Amino acid sequence: MQPTMDRARFNMIEQQVRPWDVLDERVLTVMRKLPREAFVPDAYRGLAYADIEIPLTDQATMLAPKVVGRMLQALNVQPHETVLEIGTGTGYVTACLAHLGKQVFSIEIDPALGEGARARLDAMGLSEVKVQTADALTGRIDGAPFDVIAVTGSVPTAEPLAALEQLLGDGGRLFIVVGEPPLMEAMRLTRIGKDVRRESLFETSVTPLENAPQRERFTF
Repeated sequence: MQPTMDRARFNMIEQQVRPWDVLDERVLTVMRKLPREAFVPDAYRGLAYADIEIPLTDQATMLAPKVVGRMLQALNVQPHETVLEIGTGTGYVTACLAHLGKQVFSIEIDPALGEGARARLDAMGLSEVKVQTADALTGRIDGAPFDVIAVTGSVPTAEPLAALEQLLGDGGRLFIVVGEPPLMEAMRLTRIGKDVRRESLFETSVTPLENAPQRERFTF
């Protein structure tokens, strides 16, 4: 089984991630080495390296590999940096961030997902990762300012961005996907002194964060 998974991981990099303009060798190395299958629910283990989002719960999915690659590349996490992740899921992106940065604080709204992620990360010896169960969009977040913020689910509107921007230190980067299906906008926000620069990176479609603020609907 392991040689099969190793080949699938190689193919994921060469056929999905790299062709999607992910050329950062640090990112490719982490994704090449990290066993994604260890973070996938047993029922979907055979799809660990497929170019799809993998269902986790009724309201959560695992990001497609190419989106993970683009996110990690856009964030350009450095070995000395502290990272906040919103949406731990199974802990796969968390583990990638931990290999790239110094320390990761991850917040997961679903207690069962958070507990499972902690167990997987502990088993891999990633003691620098702290997983907290909370609603990151409504609760207080300790530890700011952060060098990097990775949001692994989408938000329908730009409403949460102002609050998240305040958690960035000078030079800090935030990745988030904003919008509604079928097309959403992946964005990078960079703090430069008192200002925050917002950049559009690519179009995609990502499962929304649980409890994300919804767009107001007009009724007639």
